[in-house]
Amino acid sequence: MSGQKRSDTDEMTFAEHIDALRPHLVRGVLAILALAVAAFLCKGLLIDGVLFGPMSAGFPTNRLLVWMAGLAGIEFVPGIERMQLINTAMAGQFNLHLKISMVAAFCIGFPYLLWELWRFARPALTERELRGCRRFVFYVSAGFFAGLLFGYFIIAPLTIGFLSQYSVSEQVTNMIDVGSYLSTVLNVSIACAVVFQLPLLVYFLTRMGLVSPDFLRRYRRHALVALAILSAVITPPDVFSMILVLLPLFGLYEYSIRISERTLRRSSGTEGTTTEGK
Repeated sequence: MSGQKRSDTDEMTFAEHIDALRPHLVRGVLAILALAVAAFLCKGLLIDGVLFGPMSAGFPTNRLLVWMAGLAGIEFVPGIERMQLINTAMAGQFNLHLKISMVAAFCIGFPYLLWELWRFARPALTERELRGCRRFVFYVSAGFFAGLLFGYFIIAPLTIGFLSQYSVSEQVTNMIDVGSYLSTVLNVSIACAVVFQLPLLVYFLTRMGLVSPDFLRRYRRHALVALAILSAVITPPDVFSMILVLLPLFGLYEYSIRISERTLRRSSGTEGTTTEGK
């Protein structure tokens, strides 16, 4: 598909598609491997500085929670700094180091992978489709990193702080495996990165005629209930934490309605211009 755009009568075979895709895949894999090596060498910054950051009482979110609790007259002491992590496998830490390096490489190289995907698909798109997909890489990457930061700075500290201190009995002591801790941070952050693609999903669904601003407004209350349930599931079971997560998610839904309105308005304007031209 890369290279010059083919005409409708000059369609590529499956083998030709694979040949066209191969260089993009090779460049993407090489980029991820190079970033993984760099991440592996930056062990202190990546693991101690970033992934273990939410464990610290000096983490921005933990300091903010202490300050907000003070304003409300509530004593709040983050206990996650007392959490002890253990390793139970001989090669556990090394394998974990490799896994973290690959995940970090994927997150950092995500925009480049999207760009390679865009370069592969672009020649097959029509002019109208190209106009609709303008700045595709930028918007998807922006949503991905915004969700990643939201999950890391908001969801992860709340989740870790609650789960690390939760106890069914005083006779049970939490001995948390380091792999379990890091998987929680990574899974929560990446899950939020996926959720933050909602505006882009609404954009494409609107262009396809599957959703409309009226549809999204009509089911706003249903969406609010669904988002409240999601917020309660992914955060500790207290109202403060749930609201702290719910507000940005609902704001994302409202922003998606605006995106749908603008998309529908532009599509109507384009169709009107095309009709007048005919």
